[in-house]
Amino acid sequence: MSSITKYFQLNELHTTFKREILAGFTTFISMAYILFVNPSVLGAAGMNKGAVFTATALASALGCILMGVLARYPIATAPALGINAFFAYSVVIGMKVPWQTALAGVVVASLIFLLITIFKLRELIIDAIPSDLKYAISAGIGLFIAFLGLNDGGLIVANKSTVVGLGSLSVGTTWLTIFGLIVTSILMVRRIPGGIFIGMFLTSILGLVTGLIKMPSSIISGAPSLKPTFGVGISHIGDINTVQLWVVVLTFLLVTFFDTAGTLVGLAQQAGFMKDNKMPRVGKALMSDSTAMLVGSVLGTSPVGAYVESSAGIAVGGRSGITAVTTGLFFILGMFFSPLLTVVTDQVTAPALIIVGVLMAQSLKHINWGEMEIAIPSFLIVLGMPLTYSISDGLALGVIVYPITMIAAKRGKEVHPIMYALFFVFIGFMWILNVE
Repeated sequence: MSSITKYFQLNELHTTFKREILAGFTTFISMAYILFVNPSVLGAAGMNKGAVFTATALASALGCILMGVLARYPIATAPALGINAFFAYSVVIGMKVPWQTALAGVVVASLIFLLITIFKLRELIIDAIPSDLKYAISAGIGLFIAFLGLNDGGLIVANKSTVVGLGSLSVGTTWLTIFGLIVTSILMVRRIPGGIFIGMFLTSILGLVTGLIKMPSSIISGAPSLKPTFGVGISHIGDINTVQLWVVVLTFLLVTFFDTAGTLVGLAQQAGFMKDNKMPRVGKALMSDSTAMLVGSVLGTSPVGAYVESSAGIAVGGRSGITAVTTGLFFILGMFFSPLLTVVTDQVTAPALIIVGVLMAQSLKHINWGEMEIAIPSFLIVLGMPLTYSISDGLALGVIVYPITMIAAKRGKEVHPIMYALFFVFIGFMWILNVE
């Protein structure tokens, strides 16, 4: 145990093994929904849902364990939301590309991803982002996941007249979210250790007692076979032979790159890992998620990336790689206890996401709001992420405007050359998404 404590620097990080395990479990509970959402989304593209379920669990587990052991960060990975929808609805259904070819596109994007990680291009880009924008990224992700929680819990819903509006208070599950939010808020204010996890547990119990959450039909089930999707992407790489399909590959690459970069920076800010505007061991963190993305594409799932729900584990005290390793082990167990995961509904995780949003929004105080050349791009990132429903889109808005405002303030020489390069990359990125 002493060697584990030393390797993961538990004493230096002022944490304990018990707290790290709790944090890992909290992160898993917060993102366990992907085990069911990803098969549903990719299933719409004609992929076998059972195989995708197993591929999702294994790819997530691998990414988490690598992140924990190699990079020693409490950051979990899994197939990213948003890019899986692009895979299914835009590429396969919209462009009528066979899912086998689309999966081959993910394999190619993963290989490119791995190469630019090995040559430290991703690391250079992350280090080049100014500290104010990094704080904006953290706060923006906080607003984004809080918005997710409010929507998942039924408190904020779509409204044709006002775009969004308050949800119906006559729906029982909405009150389940309200209960969880109040209980979790009280626990957090009272500084009760594990308050977010306790809040989710009590909300689940209330849901089961009131019948708002159905009792699981069984406890254990075997893991579905990977045969329908395993290796399919590799065998169809030769199908990527048109400009249109290379655009698809580029889009997979760009969206995953900037979603993961933005998420890693935001979570590192929340956990206090950033030193002199740099993220220690970022190369190992990027290598971990690149490897998981490649293996996931071979197993049969859409691109893997760092998950904002890791902030839930960080919020309860997770600071070392043990948190991520624990999350990964629970993903493996999740393959065999999938019926039990249905108890953790959107209304159970919604309060946790909202509270974590509050914690991450505290980064706003570090942004230099007195200088408009900094305030404007930072504000666009913070507001852009929840309103575009995309971390990468919000990041794009700020990165495009930043060089412009800095030049206008006659501070263009202070802008890192990579930020100028990203200006053009993001304009192309936005154009590609708009065209597609």
